[in-house]
Amino acid sequence: MKKTLTSMAALGMACVMVLTGCGGGNTAETEPQTIGAPTTEAPAETEAETENAEPTGAQELTFVLNNEPDSLDPSYTNNSFASPFLTNLFEGLVTYDENGELAPGNAESWESNEDMTVYTFHLRDGLKWSDGSPLTASDYVYSALHVMTPATTSQYVNMMTDYIVNGQEYYDGTATAEEVGVKALDDTTIEYTLKQPTPFFADVASMWVYAPVQEATVEANGDKWSTAADTYVCNGPFKVSEINMGESVVLTKNENYWNAENVTLEKLTFRYILDLSTALTAYENGEVDGVRNIPAGDIARLKAENAGTHTANVYGTVYYNINCQAEPYTDPLVRKALNLAIDRESLINNVAQLDAQPAYSILAPGYVVDGKDILEGRSEFEMSPNANVEAAQAALAEAGYPGGEGFPTLKLSFYSDDTVKKVAEALKEMWETNLGITVEVTSAEWAVFYSEVQSGNYEVAAMGWSADYVNPMSFLPLLVTGDVTNTSFYSNSEYDAMVEQVKVESDPAKFGELVKAADDLASSEYPVIPLYYKADTYLLKDYVSGVYMDSSTHLFFKNAKVNK
Repeated sequence: MKKTLTSMAALGMACVMVLTGCGGGNTAETEPQTIGAPTTEAPAETEAETENAEPTGAQELTFVLNNEPDSLDPSYTNNSFASPFLTNLFEGLVTYDENGELAPGNAESWESNEDMTVYTFHLRDGLKWSDGSPLTASDYVYSALHVMTPATTSQYVNMMTDYIVNGQEYYDGTATAEEVGVKALDDTTIEYTLKQPTPFFADVASMWVYAPVQEATVEANGDKWSTAADTYVCNGPFKVSEINMGESVVLTKNENYWNAENVTLEKLTFRYILDLSTALTAYENGEVDGVRNIPAGDIARLKAENAGTHTANVYGTVYYNINCQAEPYTDPLVRKALNLAIDRESLINNVAQLDAQPAYSILAPGYVVDGKDILEGRSEFEMSPNANVEAAQAALAEAGYPGGEGFPTLKLSFYSDDTVKKVAEALKEMWETNLGITVEVTSAEWAVFYSEVQSGNYEVAAMGWSADYVNPMSFLPLLVTGDVTNTSFYSNSEYDAMVEQVKVESDPAKFGELVKAADDLASSEYPVIPLYYKADTYLLKDYVSGVYMDSSTHLFFKNAKVNK
C-alpha cells in the first residue's frame, strides 16, 4: 500500500523513508510519505533564475529570530526556538533535503532487519567534528547514553528510552551501558536494537536528540559547553563563532563538514528582535535579510507587495493545554464547555489573521494511505468553525456551573508573542461572554512560561506542536500517561494501550485505523483546546536562494546563496 502525507493546502514536498533509496541491503519495505511543498509569492521563473545564479557579493546573512531558545544543546532541549540553530549546527544520521525527502546525513546508507527491530546505519568515511577531530560511530553511542543519563535532564529522552532496548533501564540505573541497544560495530557502523518493531524509526532518528555531541567538550565543560563559542563543538554545515546572550549568535561555515565544498554561505547571524513590528521595520529598512515571524496583520500586505514571504505547509497544530489534573479541569464536561465556546473562524480570520484551518483535535490531518487521509470522516466532537454557545453552556451547567455560577477564575497563561497575546485576549472575551466565567490572563517569557507548564503550575496555557518527524506517532505521545511531552497531564489507559498498538503496526491500513480510533477516544474527552492547523510564513529577501523549511518548521541554510 502506498502511503503519502498531504498537507492542508497542496501536494508536493516528499518526506520519504525509503531504506532501499539510501543504499545498503534493505530487507524491509517502507513506502513514501509526502507533505505539501513550501510556496512563495514570487513567480516560478524568477525563483528559478535566482536559484541558478552564481553567488555574488559577500556570502553573509542576518536572519531575525523572535524568541531566544532555552538551550543550544541538542541532547537537552526540545524547544522549537532552538530549531534554527540545531538544524544548521548539527547533522544526525539522516536529515531532510530541499524536497522534504528523508535523506542521508552522517549516514550514507542504512537498513533494517525483517521485523524492523534492528536498524544499522553506515557512516560516511572521514567524518569530523568542527574542531577537526574524527567523528566515529562511538560518538553516536556516547551521545545516546548521554541523553539517557538522568543528569542530562534531556527533554526528549523518551524519544530514545521508548524505543531502544534497555534505554529506560539504563536511565533508571538497572542496566549497564553494555546492555543498551546502541552499539558501534566498527568506526563507521552503528546499530540500534529496538524494543519492538518500529517501521518509522529512520524518521525518529532524524530528530536532533539523535545528533552526536562530542564527549571531550561535554565532559570537560559540563552543561556549559553549549553556552560559549570556544567550547561549542558541532558537526553540521556551520559552527558557532560568537554567542552574544540576548542579542545574537553568529555562525560561520564549518570547513570540517563532510559536504563543506557545497556550502556557499560563509556567515549566518541570528539576531534576536523579540518585537515583531520592530523586526519587520528592520527588514523593510534593509537592515536584515530575513525574519522568522511576521505580524499577522501584515502578511496579506507583504504577499501583495512581493516582499519575500515564504509559506510552508506544516504538519502541526496550534492549541491550548488544559491541566487535566487541576480542578475543575479534571471534569471532561468543563473541558468540553471551554472548547465549544470558541469561535475558531473569528480567531483565524480576525485575530491571528492567518490562512489556516480550524482544528478540532490535537492531531493534524494530512497523513494519507492509498489516497485517503486516515482522519477523513472523523468526528468534530460537537465543535464547529463558530462557537456552539448553547451546547457549551449546557456542558458547563451539567458540570455544576450553570451560567458560570460558582466557577473559579480561569487562569489563562501565554508566552510573550504578539499573535499569541491577541489570541489569548480573544479567548478571554469569548469565554467570559459565552460561558459567564471570569478569566485572568498572564504572560511570561518563553523559558519561564514553559517551565511552569512542564511542572503543571498552570490551568490553561498556550501551546502548539509541529511534528518532529512525518508520522502521526509524533503527535500521539502528547496525550500518553506519563510521557515527558504530555504537559496537559491527560491520562486514559485505553488510549495508552492503543498508542502501543500503533507503534508496532506495519500494515498501513490497520495503522490508519488505529490512529483514528486513538484520536477519537482522546479528543472526545477534550484534553486540550485545539484552535487551528498550521501553516508557517517567514520573510527572506529575493536575493537569497536555497533556504528551505521542512514540514516540522526546521529552516535549513546549508544550500543558501546570496545573489546581490
